[in-house]
Amino acid sequence: MRSSSLQTLRTIAGSVKTVIASSSPVVRQSSRSYFANPSLGKLQKETNPSDFLKWSSLGFFRTSKFATGFNPLQPKPLDSIIDMERAKDRSPEDLASIWDDYHLGRGHIGISMKAKLYHLLEQRAADCRYFVIPLWRGSGYTTMFVQVQTPHIIFTGLEDYKARGTQAAPYFTVSYYKEFAESKDLVLIRGDIVFTSKLTDEEAEWLLETTQSFYLNDVRYKLVERFNRQTRDFEFKDVLQALDMPIL
Repeated sequence: MRSSSLQTLRTIAGSVKTVIASSSPVVRQSSRSYFANPSLGKLQKETNPSDFLKWSSLGFFRTSKFATGFNPLQPKPLDSIIDMERAKDRSPEDLASIWDDYHLGRGHIGISMKAKLYHLLEQRAADCRYFVIPLWRGSGYTTMFVQVQTPHIIFTGLEDYKARGTQAAPYFTVSYYKEFAESKDLVLIRGDIVFTSKLTDEEAEWLLETTQSFYLNDVRYKLVERFNRQTRDFEFKDVLQALDMPIL
């Protein structure tokens, strides 16, 4: 990696202590919420394989206007997405499969995890909230700044965060639903891509799974700890090596 790039990452890492000292999230709260798109209703009703999921809940505008002032701390409640009563009778495997399939090809990410893993993520994020993830694109990478504030994760471009700080708009937000954690040992995960011009669905899913791996894998988590606690010792090249990416 070029020396200027390394210096940039060291500067950001060194400023994390200041960011952590503040209680403000990466994106400030506002009164804005999700916008419904009623035009999707008829098509969704016709293609819905069952009435288990509330298809109309997936009609969102994903534009720059939607991103401005976006409040990731007020996600749609789970009962506005699925029929909670019917979900109670489903096995964890069926529920996870329905949830995953439901989000395919609709501009949102839907995955799930065991409750035990979520609790580990929650525990570790409480101590180490921030990290950086390189997103490989062809011959280089774009670096994403990540804030894990369970039950949410917020992703934005590192350059945007450097320029705008807490005013930076998120590219991608994630919400964890814990309603079935005790009864089914299952946490449902939903990701919403705010800027489709910045991220594809595949890139967003990769970012989510990769971020989770850095918090759930003991070896990788040491890098997260270093970024948050021993910032002067943090080396971005170690993240690249962990992901088998070339050091440019």
